[in-house]
Amino acid sequence: MSDSRALIEVKNVDKIFGKTKALNNVSAEIKEGEVVVVVGPSGSGKSTFLRCLNLLEEPDKGQIFFEGTDITDPKNNINKHRQKMGMVFQQFNLFPHMTILKNLIIAPMKLQSVSRADAEKYAMELLGRVGLADRADAYPNQLSGGQKQRIAIVRALCMKPEVMLFDEPTSALDPEMVGEVLEVMKALAKENMTMVVVTHEMGFAREVATRVIFMENGTIIEQNKPDEFFASPKTDRLKEFLNKVL
Repeated sequence: MSDSRALIEVKNVDKIFGKTKALNNVSAEIKEGEVVVVVGPSGSGKSTFLRCLNLLEEPDKGQIFFEGTDITDPKNNINKHRQKMGMVFQQFNLFPHMTILKNLIIAPMKLQSVSRADAEKYAMELLGRVGLADRADAYPNQLSGGQKQRIAIVRALCMKPEVMLFDEPTSALDPEMVGEVLEVMKALAKENMTMVVVTHEMGFAREVATRVIFMENGTIIEQNKPDEFFASPKTDRLKEFLNKVL
């Protein structure tokens, strides 16, 4: 992974909400093919960090580079770059009045001028890979939470992104549905999809991450490869955190 190019570079980023400094001078690098898992207590800045990567939250200070382009530059066309960054949220955000297939093809057709036939072919291929090809004509309210989240992942993949951002993708799911979503994410990791994942799923971090980042109070406290991160934490704060969550 050390030879891979940096896909995303975060340099000295601050983000302030009112009197709260959600991010404090954060710098990080995401390399092509990495699976970076971000963990930490609630309110530590994890989701804000993730949302800054595609400017869903705009930094108050600092720069973010995607493929060498400063996307925080006001002259930059952020929508063009967002098409290369798939985003999966806690809530599924599917259009309830559209079938699953229509949910999947609308963005490639509108934003990338993909033909309906090509969009449908690729969407069906992806649905097959996550075991939901038979649900193409269903509506979101006919699906379980785990199925909806798998569809949300497929919807992002339909844009053929270069990086996938996951903001606590399993936190809104019943426990028995978590596994089916994590399996899809593990399959993506095996295909060398670059991923940044904010999650409380420590088993996923251990098994799939190439690097784990621990955040607290808007700063990156510690980061390491999973084996060392979990087996020999360097800071007392990470030791304390791991003792509570493992």
